[in-house]
Amino acid sequence: MTKADVGKSGSLLLNCDLGESFGAWTMGMDEAVMPYIDQANIACGFHAGDHMVMQRTLSLAVKHGVMVGAHPGYPDLVGFGRRSINHSFDEIKALMHYQMSALDGMAKVHGVEMQYVKPHGALYNDMMANAAIRHAVMDAVATFYRPIKLMLLATAQADDHRQEAQKMGIELWFEAFADRCYDDNGVLLSRAKSGAVHQRSKMLSQVEELVKEGTVTTASGNKLKLSADTLCVHGDNTEGVYAIQEIRQLLDT
Repeated sequence: MTKADVGKSGSLLLNCDLGESFGAWTMGMDEAVMPYIDQANIACGFHAGDHMVMQRTLSLAVKHGVMVGAHPGYPDLVGFGRRSINHSFDEIKALMHYQMSALDGMAKVHGVEMQYVKPHGALYNDMMANAAIRHAVMDAVATFYRPIKLMLLATAQADDHRQEAQKMGIELWFEAFADRCYDDNGVLLSRAKSGAVHQRSKMLSQVEELVKEGTVTTASGNKLKLSADTLCVHGDNTEGVYAIQEIRQLLDT
């Protein structure tokens, strides 16, 4: 049994955004990260990534037995997909299908199957804040040619989101973030605010609390119950890779 079947810890999975280099520009330390994660969220060319990067990332995932998922975003290479761009319902569906299909096809060439979708950046945040955008994203997943899962932020509204998904016949994976601070509603604190991104020690404390108690401590000091299936980590630098190794050890103990 490989990591593509269950997490190394047998419970909480580790996912990471990968394949986000583009042309001569390098983003992330994919080779160093891949041995420690369960799920690779692979960029599909709109916010980052290209055909060669996607191919290399899939090869790495196959080598380490890591589950692969599509990481689609707004068409925003310059802004790395972190800028909200107004799209109609049909446009969101189409940009989702385009990117999902690209990874799905290339994954088949490598002998693996794309198993889920996790929207990127502004599309992810907009999906969580705007029901109409979330419905378009869910509809894109529901109308894909075969069943796949959708990764969504675990918040206090998780039960409502699950009901939305069930009505559309799709299954959700709820995710928590290792390195981000939460507000009392379970929404990630804006990066523009102080303390939004945790340093290594606080990150490890948050993961330990989530694993042992199923909670995170919010910016105001409250305990927030989160039911998460997967934990997002980031390996953009050497410090991040070391943190992922420590998180992996924490989950496996």
